[in-house]
Amino acid sequence: MTKKHLGQNFLYDPFIIERIIRASELEPEDLVVEIGPGPGKMTRMLAEMVEKVIAIELDDNLYEKLKSELGDFSNVELVHGDALEYPYGGLPGFKVVANIPYYITTPIIFRLLDSKENLKSMTLTVQKEVAQRIVAKPGGRDYGILSIMIQYYAKPVLKFMIPKEAFRPMPKVDSAVVYIKTLNEPSVYVKEEKFFFRVVKTAFSQRRKMLSNSLKSVREDVKEWLIKAGIDPNRRPETLSIQEFARLADTD
Repeated sequence: MTKKHLGQNFLYDPFIIERIIRASELEPEDLVVEIGPGPGKMTRMLAEMVEKVIAIELDDNLYEKLKSELGDFSNVELVHGDALEYPYGGLPGFKVVANIPYYITTPIIFRLLDSKENLKSMTLTVQKEVAQRIVAKPGGRDYGILSIMIQYYAKPVLKFMIPKEAFRPMPKVDSAVVYIKTLNEPSVYVKEEKFFFRVVKTAFSQRRKMLSNSLKSVREDVKEWLIKAGIDPNRRPETLSIQEFARLADTD
């Protein structure tokens, strides 16, 4: 019996699970963290491929079942707990492969990026619309804070779609697999990351407005500031590339 409040929608098709694992670009010596292993089908397949799997399961009943289901794998560490609270920073280099419950998608991505020094990649099955926002380029309605926050630290690629009919119980929307490879250095240089992200978040808080209006709370001389950075004050935030946001943040 699945629990709706935990966002449980499970994949059972071995062909789709194999595609997810292939998209993860795993090596035999890898440490893989799986968030929400559910019935453990992907956990088993991962354990047969890599050196170690840490599977984090919040659901009490599933955790108990997984203990017996995965008991024959000495390289699987089963953790009973909340993935949002797990101490990823204490791990050596690791990769994440997970079918993420929709309701924690954004928080778990940022929680993982907090450990970006050790995080090599994330291969996530997420709501299709979220995947499109993660990989979005400037100029479209999908492009926004999530796009820039992730593309600052990593290079995301949308691998393939999964129809909602492939899950049990069936969700209301389709999913997509996105591969997010963390970068050794941020994709753009900025003097102050905190201010850079403040500019981005403030701009998109009123994305329908021109930058000269949406960024008023950041600087009083907003029009002069934008012109000095080589950006038309009449542009809207979704038209700016991450490089332009960086240039604006670094302009005195």
